[in-house]
Amino acid sequence: MGLIVQKYGGTSVASLEKIKSVARNIVSHRDKGDSIVAVVSAMAGETDRLVKLAKEIMDPPDERELDVITSSGEQVSSGLLAISLKCMGHEAVSFQGHQIRILTDNVYSKAKIRTIDDRNIKKALSENKVVIVAGFQGVDEEGNVTTLGRGGSDLTAVALAAVLHADSCELYKDDVDGIYTTDPSICPNARKLEKVSYEEMLEMASLGSKVLQARAVEFAMKFNVKIHVKPTYNPADKGTWVVQEEESMDSMENIVISGVAYDRNQAKITVVQVPDRPGIAARLFTPLAEKGIIVDMIVQNVSKEGHTDMTFTVPKEDYKNSLRIVQEIAKELNAREVDSDNRITKISLVGVGMKTHSGVASQMFQTLAGEGVNIMMISTSEIKISCVIEDKYTELAVRALHDAFKLGDRNG
Repeated sequence: MGLIVQKYGGTSVASLEKIKSVARNIVSHRDKGDSIVAVVSAMAGETDRLVKLAKEIMDPPDERELDVITSSGEQVSSGLLAISLKCMGHEAVSFQGHQIRILTDNVYSKAKIRTIDDRNIKKALSENKVVIVAGFQGVDEEGNVTTLGRGGSDLTAVALAAVLHADSCELYKDDVDGIYTTDPSICPNARKLEKVSYEEMLEMASLGSKVLQARAVEFAMKFNVKIHVKPTYNPADKGTWVVQEEESMDSMENIVISGVAYDRNQAKITVVQVPDRPGIAARLFTPLAEKGIIVDMIVQNVSKEGHTDMTFTVPKEDYKNSLRIVQEIAKELNAREVDSDNRITKISLVGVGMKTHSGVASQMFQTLAGEGVNIMMISTSEIKISCVIEDKYTELAVRALHDAFKLGDRNG
């Protein structure tokens, strides 16, 4: 017996039949004596549909109103799941973000959680009810609806597990059965990992792995919430655990690289011949930060005759806004021009084993060169090496690196 927070993604609640299947899985846990808090995403495709409707009127849409629109998908699925459970003879209640007061800042579409009021949840659990929470959403101090970004239901679940001191946080997916060494649709010999460290998963998530939201992993690492990624279609599957590094080392011993990640959701912007003097970088990046735009890789060329080129990447969904902001600033700074490219991919090697092994970067660069793949940008961290390449080479690069580091070999 224990308290379990479960999260069901959009494909897991994509139809009424799938919602009923989720309800049956919840009931099976209830029959074992567990208390359940279930977090649900919008039905698959619903958020994209709502965004498309908004863009048909205004592109990019008004951010406050877009959050009002997109948050409605989770409201529907949470209500449908609660009804399904009631039809099975189990007491259930659905809550939206404002009803349990998931308080966030007011950065629309990328809001950060500040506090959670768990009193309504605890009251419902004490009444032996299954609690269903609409993921992805919260409210700011003024009561405006906010959303937590793509994959935000993962963050809702992890945050609730932390606040409620849940025994586990199970993240159910209908399209994967765990964390793999890379995308199995690109590499058929990709291997499922039994365990992966928070640090590795955080890098993989931030680098484009769509299995978990990066902020959810960061939250789990901060509050030591053990995440168990499992398939909805086979709840008995062992899935993959995301845990502290020392807890995962039994399955990671002697493994230098744990996975190859790629991110097509990137765009590159270059400010050509900007004055090379103190304060220019701050002048460029501060307005982007004020709009909640995350700048990732940054490369500044060697200064020549008092000028330099500055290149950086941003998420593709922020490409238009970023380009508009940067073009305005570039004029003020008398830069020659602004170049941009949204047909790029960031490809990365991730592994805690890099901390104690050399030669990884060299092997990565040699492998890409051997396939004729040009590297535009490079960044590194203690457990990651990333390169920006042309998007058309993504699958080729992933397969080549996966094979070069023998990630499909359990003993590799």
